[in-house]
Amino acid sequence: TTQNQFILTLYESRVEPADLPFFHALLTHLHKAGCKVPRFIIDNKGHWLQNVAGRPACLIEFLSGVSVTKPTAAQAHSTGASLADLHHALVDFSDSRANSLGVDTWRPLAKQCGEARLDSIAPGLAERIRIECDHVEAVWPRDMPRSAIHADLFPDNVLMRDDNVTGLIDFYFACTDTRGYDLAVTHSAWAFSGDGQHFYPEVSDALLGGYNARYGIDVPTRDALPVLLRGAALRFLLTRAYDWINTPASAWVTRKDPLAFLRRLEFYSDDAKVEAMLRQIQ
Repeated sequence: TTQNQFILTLYESRVEPADLPFFHALLTHLHKAGCKVPRFIIDNKGHWLQNVAGRPACLIEFLSGVSVTKPTAAQAHSTGASLADLHHALVDFSDSRANSLGVDTWRPLAKQCGEARLDSIAPGLAERIRIECDHVEAVWPRDMPRSAIHADLFPDNVLMRDDNVTGLIDFYFACTDTRGYDLAVTHSAWAFSGDGQHFYPEVSDALLGGYNARYGIDVPTRDALPVLLRGAALRFLLTRAYDWINTPASAWVTRKDPLAFLRRLEFYSDDAKVEAMLRQIQ
């Protein structure tokens, strides 16, 4: 516009209109705390929620920066520190939203996919997921401190200029859950090649180090990270598998390969590899 740049967002079916006040309150709280997040823009009557073409819509502040596709260690360190700042800011945020894709939803989601269709993606995938659900459900930490988390901090949701974070965006999976799980999701997104074939130890160390230096990783969180990491990989394996199965070939949306997160899951299921990765955390 003549005044500035903005993002016009029309909400699709995956975002429940009833959740929008939570997202608005979350981003308002984070902005006031000094976090680099986009604000909802109000109109001259003080309204932030609009209606366009029969759908809920908002104007969102435009933040400068670009999303990287191959993060460097320095960029991962900045991202870990920014996630830590976000967690600091949310300690006193009282609003809550259930995690609609939390641990108790993963087995039902696998059943919705169906064994035959999962095995059409990769032979034996349904059984591998069943075994993983059994393990994760048995040892999932349910008594750790909880707060609002981002829950989807992939590189395309982080804006950067050189090695510095200029914005954290796309909070529409944000929910109330364990902060360590948020760190696990971010690690699974940043520390591997996009296809999951390659683990980048220097990126992993930098991400964990940036977070640990700014917020700290306490002993209970460190001890829980092996299963939290497996859970993060399982969550995205399942949602990608569901989309792979249910997205028509003619759809405009590009399906994302579920096996990229099966490969991450196999890495996280190797206790020796994970312990070596976490050794730096004191």
